[in-house]
Amino acid sequence: MDQKVLDAMKNAGKPLKAGEIAGITGLSSKEVDKAMKALKNKQAIVSPKRCYWEAK
Repeated sequence: MDQKVLDAMKNAGKPLKAGEIAGITGLSSKEVDKAMKALKNKQAIVSPKRCYWEAK
């Protein structure tokens, strides 16, 4: 699940909101939030501006 979210961020080429990631991946918002929290702890994603995230 984490990898699916990370791949969606990389393929988008721009910072995305959690809701946009959920729409792209087909996962629920809760699943995306959980995956993003894990990726944030691994420092695999960064937030260039509030509520938007992108892969490092």
